[in-house]
Amino acid sequence: MKSYTLSELKKRREDGTFKEIFTDWKWIFSYSMRFKGSIAVYTILGLLSSTLGLISSIAGKFLVDVVIGHKTDQLWLAALVMAGSTLLSVGISNLSGRIRQKLDVDMTNAIRADVFDSVMDAGWQSLNQFSNGDILNRFHGDIGTVADNAVSWLPGVIISIYSFAASFIVIWHYSPVMSLIALSSAPVILFMSRYLVNKQKSFRTEMMETSSKMYSFETEALYNLDTVKSFGITDAFSLQLRELQMQYRRLTLAWNMFQIRTNVFMSVLSLLVEYAAYGYALFLLWGSQITYGTMTLFLQQRSALSAAFHGLISIVPGFVSSSVSAHRIQELMALPREKHETEEIPPKFFQGGLTLKLDQVDFAYEDGEKVIEASDFEAHPGQITALVGPSGEGKTTVLRLLLGIIEPGSGSCTFLSDGGQELAVSAESRALISYVPQGNTLLSGTIAENMRLARPDASDEDIIAALKLACAWEFVKKLPEGINSNIYERGKGLSEGQAQRISIARALLRNAPVMLMDEATSALDVETERRVLQSILTKAPGHTYIITTHRPSVLSMCDHVYRVEDKRLIRLEQQAIDSIAHIF
Repeated sequence: MKSYTLSELKKRREDGTFKEIFTDWKWIFSYSMRFKGSIAVYTILGLLSSTLGLISSIAGKFLVDVVIGHKTDQLWLAALVMAGSTLLSVGISNLSGRIRQKLDVDMTNAIRADVFDSVMDAGWQSLNQFSNGDILNRFHGDIGTVADNAVSWLPGVIISIYSFAASFIVIWHYSPVMSLIALSSAPVILFMSRYLVNKQKSFRTEMMETSSKMYSFETEALYNLDTVKSFGITDAFSLQLRELQMQYRRLTLAWNMFQIRTNVFMSVLSLLVEYAAYGYALFLLWGSQITYGTMTLFLQQRSALSAAFHGLISIVPGFVSSSVSAHRIQELMALPREKHETEEIPPKFFQGGLTLKLDQVDFAYEDGEKVIEASDFEAHPGQITALVGPSGEGKTTVLRLLLGIIEPGSGSCTFLSDGGQELAVSAESRALISYVPQGNTLLSGTIAENMRLARPDASDEDIIAALKLACAWEFVKKLPEGINSNIYERGKGLSEGQAQRISIARALLRNAPVMLMDEATSALDVETERRVLQSILTKAPGHTYIITTHRPSVLSMCDHVYRVEDKRLIRLEQQAIDSIAHIF
């Protein structure tokens, strides 16, 4: 996001790119239209409230004139109208507040749900351009700004214009000169608003970017808290956070100081106009050209006129802020989507087992440097196929290709059925795969809840059976509440080996025809690792197993081994497997 000077904004308007701000608001209004009925009611209530305020002021004028003129027969009528309109206005104001609150919640939820769906379906590479903290900041801060203005902006404009026009007409009716005096500050305020818009856009962009940096830093620090503590660098991290906070503080206070200076100028201007109006009203009263009640009405409506005009002007910064936030949100929603296949996978497709195949695949990440080049790979049912090689050479990349998380630059990734049918790898084909990723991927909740992520309809007996196959039941059954025992985010409270076995059990519970295991037994001892793998093969001998590993102990159980070397996948002959143990 860039910040623009006023001259740059003019240039953008001239070359047509200034339309971006209106494009952003077109997108915002697409959400407003979802709740157009409620927004219309909210607007009508606002107009009614303004009308009642005006009626109350006019009734107040007559009340003053009645009291001064000792017209007791009209006193109660004027008082009743004034009190009734005031009470009704209070009721409408509270009802309007209730509707506004519901609109805010519903609008926020609607935008947040759509952004969440877009992020979840975004392509892996495109999404990785954003840090988690930046995404969270957009997800909460920017969406809140957009939702608030999507509800209030149009009603605010309509109500402010109506209030301004109504007050101006009332004053004009009694004194055209007074109406012009009351409006005399408008050209200055209008001129200042152009400058304010420019500064607002610049400050808003900088503050949101700095806020995103803080979110990213805090998220990463908390996620890697164990590492930070182990290196003894908590003080350095605290210092770095405070530097970011100071940067945000400087921006916030600079914007606040600009607002203070602007408000002081506007307040002085408003006071000058107010004194001028007050002096002119006294002049008219001195000459008996108006009554005391009319003078009271003048002063009230002059303030109302000024407030309505200020309301219109204050909407402009919100308009700009929402445009900045909407643009940031749309950057997430515009991310390229994953590859999808619309056709449903028939159950008979995988009944006889599945073969996974890469054919002359090339792949490069965003930097353009190829990670996999002109490579072939096959994994067959009833067999364990291993991927070996040094860290960072592309083993996990191959698994991502098979999962359809990334797409090859050239070549093909396909599933082959027992009958020779082909199915291109896509987001939908993940239904055919049970995946055990690297590291601790357990979520906060109970063990049973973590297991049911793979199969929501699984019974307790199904869960226990899967835990037994993964050699995890032996420690789970000793927990105070068994499978209903709570674990924390990333499996805190369990050892790495225990967390790995639960992850393997979760994949087994899914019971998909293909199982991918990315260093899934790295935290297990050799004996437990062998028991787990043998148990898996006994459970589903016709499934296809693909594992990445650094451990020679696993290779003796594998039917085929591919080594990632110089960006190529090379299939090793059986006699070569024993000789590569030294590279791990």
